[in-house]
Amino acid sequence: MIFLFLTVLSSSAIALILKYNASRQSSTLQMLAANYLTASGLALVRILLDTESQSFSLYALFFGAAVGILFAAGFFVFAQAVLRAGTAMATTASRLSVMIPILLSVLFFAEMPHRLQYAGFALTLLTIFFFYLSLRSMGTGGLHSSAYFSLSAVTLLMGLGDFAMKLFKESSPAATEGWMLFFIFSSALLIISTATLRSREAIDPKAVLNGFMLGVPNMFSSYFLLAALARLPAVLVYPFVNIGIILITSLAAWLIWGEGLNRWGRIALISGMSALIFLGIH
Repeated sequence: MIFLFLTVLSSSAIALILKYNASRQSSTLQMLAANYLTASGLALVRILLDTESQSFSLYALFFGAAVGILFAAGFFVFAQAVLRAGTAMATTASRLSVMIPILLSVLFFAEMPHRLQYAGFALTLLTIFFFYLSLRSMGTGGLHSSAYFSLSAVTLLMGLGDFAMKLFKESSPAATEGWMLFFIFSSALLIISTATLRSREAIDPKAVLNGFMLGVPNMFSSYFLLAALARLPAVLVYPFVNIGIILITSLAAWLIWGEGLNRWGRIALISGMSALIFLGIH
């Protein structure tokens, strides 16, 4: 379970750094470019420091490049969903993506949850819904018909990106994971850097610094996720990580930025903690 908790902590750090960057109104593209530069650099250092147990393969190259494109596309679509449907709906769509890797793991790898874990899945969906109600009650905009495609694409791309990690874990030797992560971050770096140059934005030192900080938990969150998937079924890992991120980031936002929780937010926290208890039974 240690790798599961480390995944939650690393992923929560990513969310909090993104929140910090947004609060400073810094360039998102430059932050992401610096993030992927750092993450790919750390992945390469890990390979060089452990050359004896790391093995290069063309499968890792092409698989990692494809997933990197998927990650970059997910970011762009999420940004569009925020503009068209508001933060509440975009956030809800990204959280609902957790059901895709769960369902695909059941279909392709026959991972069946225990009876009590079904209650955890139900509470996961309820928690996401309660957080949506909490965000909506804070005055976010309504949903327009033009946003449905973006919201659906967010759920699909993020869900497939998560399942890709499980798929690689099942289809390739562990020795190739380091190269796969390097190619994920490198291909995403290439795409985001191209978009950054085309935007012709002036260099934003704060965004670049935030990106360097973001790259560290970004790389380790993927590493810990793969380690967790090697030891636990995906039907447990994905909802546990998703709810854990929601709980930690909500509490941290309250402590750091004074973002209070309304009634729906408090209900969501209780529901989320209950979901973690049921999901942790195995």
